Amino acid sequence: MVNGTLFAPETALVVSVARPSRLIVEVTAGRVGGSTAANIKIEPLTQGQPAEQPAGQPFDMFEPEAGPGKLSDLKLLAHVAGLGDVTVGSNVWIAGPSAPARIEGISLEWPNKPHDLHLQYAVKFARPQRGDNQFVPLGTFAGTRGRALAITGFSLEASGPGADRYAIAAETIFLGAPTLRVTGNRIVVSGPSGREPLVGLKLNLEERRVQAAPLAPQQPRRVDPATPMPHQDGPRLEGRVRVFRSRQGAVKTAG
Repeated sequence: MVNGTLFAPETALVVSVARPSRLIVEVTAGRVGGSTAANIKIEPLTQGQPAEQPAGQPFDMFEPEAGPGKLSDLKLLAHVAGLGDVTVGSNVWIAGPSAPARIEGISLEWPNKPHDLHLQYAVKFARPQRGDNQFVPLGTFAGTRGRALAITGFSLEASGPGADRYAIAAETIFLGAPTLRVTGNRIVVSGPSGREPLVGLKLNLEERRVQAAPLAPQQPRRVDPATPMPHQDGPRLEGRVRVFRSRQGAVKTAG
């Protein structure tokens, strides 16, 4: 790098600012008539803490375990006509309603993605091209750059044991068509005729809410009828009946 100029791929520039600023990037061809297609990534740098090294383990063999992936970590890169590569986060428009533009290629990134979830995607063009409608894994660019070939169809699917925990939500705009929103584990979108260019794309992964299982119906239990109590009209005396009679003694007169 000389005077802020990057001459080759895989080179980087660190910019430190003390107040809100604007970074202007200019791309020029390396030779007369050469291509100006470029893939530029702008990543914020933060000062973090170094990971602790387990005792007895060589430093070059220590790799921190990937934690559970956050849905907000999903990144969408798209090659947009007239703009080049643009990267946005989850649930953010690329091109879209306010600034529609032809999208010619896409790539998805998800650091620390859950191990039990797999995502793959594919793009389609109006005319058959190499790689047309072929699924690729995360981190793979699908489409073209600098060839003025707009995407006319897009597919994204989730698979694996953890796929049921998530739902893909995509909003798309194809030239001359209204905004379309689709959700599910597999989405396939295109314009009314299948030839309209994709001019807006917004992706999101939504976590499904786990509903409590309904209570199992209880089986009716057999209840034995209660034994009726014997009917009594009134108190009854039981046992021997004794009758007492009065006796008058005879009076004898002496004469």
